[in-house]
Amino acid sequence: MLPIWSNLRRAVRDFSVARSGNVAIIFAIATLPLAGFVGAAIDYSRANAVKAALQTALDSTALMLSKEATTDTSDQLQTNATKYFNANFSSVGIKASSVTITPVYSTDTPSQITVNGAVAVPTSFVGILGVKFINLNETSTAAWGSTRLRVALVLDNTGSMADAGKMTALKSATSSLLDQLKSAASVNGDVYVSIVPFVKDVSVGACGAKCATWLDFSKDYTNLAVGMHDSTPSSSVGPGSACPYNSWTNGYSCVTAAGGSSTTSSIPSSGTNKGWICPSNSIGCYDSVAQTSTTTKVVGTGWFASCSGYSTCSCAGSGSNKVCTATITTNNGYKHTWFVDTTKWTGCVTDRGSTTAPGTTAGHDQDVAAPDTTDVTTLFPAEQYGACPQTMTGLSYDWTSMKSLVTNMQPNGSTNQPIGLMMGWLSLAGGGPFTVPPTDSNYQYSNIIILLSDGLNTQDRWYGNGSATSTSVDYRMVDPSGNGTCANIKAAGITIYTIQVNTGGDPTSTLLKNCASDTSKFFLLTSASQIVTTFQQIGTNLTQLRVAK
Repeated sequence: MLPIWSNLRRAVRDFSVARSGNVAIIFAIATLPLAGFVGAAIDYSRANAVKAALQTALDSTALMLSKEATTDTSDQLQTNATKYFNANFSSVGIKASSVTITPVYSTDTPSQITVNGAVAVPTSFVGILGVKFINLNETSTAAWGSTRLRVALVLDNTGSMADAGKMTALKSATSSLLDQLKSAASVNGDVYVSIVPFVKDVSVGACGAKCATWLDFSKDYTNLAVGMHDSTPSSSVGPGSACPYNSWTNGYSCVTAAGGSSTTSSIPSSGTNKGWICPSNSIGCYDSVAQTSTTTKVVGTGWFASCSGYSTCSCAGSGSNKVCTATITTNNGYKHTWFVDTTKWTGCVTDRGSTTAPGTTAGHDQDVAAPDTTDVTTLFPAEQYGACPQTMTGLSYDWTSMKSLVTNMQPNGSTNQPIGLMMGWLSLAGGGPFTVPPTDSNYQYSNIIILLSDGLNTQDRWYGNGSATSTSVDYRMVDPSGNGTCANIKAAGITIYTIQVNTGGDPTSTLLKNCASDTSKFFLLTSASQIVTTFQQIGTNLTQLRVAK
């Protein structure tokens, strides 16, 4: 450093005694642009810092305003925009009050809020060049509604959900998720939700659905004792006869009215219910139909012939040529034909398909084919199931009604995840018990199924096990070749989230894991409390779809 310092001292001494004025002038002139460049760099560096802070604050402001823009007046929008901006504008030597903030709300599709910010940053150095301010103008836009959500909640209501607080946690978690989804909707219709509580069956409800053309009442799979008095005539059983089924013999008794609960000692002999013999716990009755034969018989000839004692009789001729002929009806007993009494049906349906088996590969228990009255395998079989769950609801934004449904869920029955999935899919696609709201070409739609279950599949319409064989419940859901209900749903462009609530230390469900759209959408929970946090996480992921940019 010493030689450098010596050289510098010598150069300064020489400059001080120099008498050539052009040296000083040239040096002075040369320093002016150099100083200007250095000053400009400092000023523009500071302006860039202000620009970054401005953009960040505008982004935050736009997102905050997007949650309330549909309900704020223009004055409220301006007041809140200023408030949110001031709270987020970092200290960079510029007062937030010196920034002009202008929010603009547009109801076009998609709805959006645009926040414009303008500020003039005073300069420190380039001012000597006549540039007193650097003007900054930034914009942030938050758009929502370009994507609309349709979410099917397929919820396990089986008996095992009563353990370890699982049903209580499920109710709480679902209620909170409904609140999240409701808050994500700017207007009614932005978010629709369907709820499908499932056990072995699902419930399509009572009233209008009972006689729908998409239902199959040809057989009750639980309580009807098929074959009793349905073919062989019996002379002792008919209208007015003593009830042949005392003390609920074989599950039957005589009732005074269809769907009634009071009994009588004789089969009704008149009125709407004439001849009815109804099972004590079924959706149908037997109708007593007289089996008769008719013959024509001469009952008298000659002077004293008559039709006395015969209700259907006539005489011809006179005197010794008189002939009386009667038509005689003989009662050969009663034949009993089963028919459906829908007033006693509690609303449950089981898997679609043939009576004996669904088939080893594709079947209507794995698709959403439209019901066809000419093909019974496409109809939904009515079943009088003792553990019928709460009635499912189609796509709706009646948040109060959906919360009430969730509150009333009760654990009961065995597990059939495939029928829950299929009905969840149908609630998004439409058909059968579901009518889907029309879509709008101005929007994109995300269809989601969230399936939560706590156990293995145990029973469907045909099978009573959850193994991976071709005659199992699991096989209908995901077969080893990668087909099944889950694959069909994903192929239809629907995203599946699956949740296994495993509080008993069971192995991870490969079935539920493979059913999910990808591994990030499968959740393994080991406590009931995790249901709440998992639903919150999924709800956050879904609501983020509502923000386009």
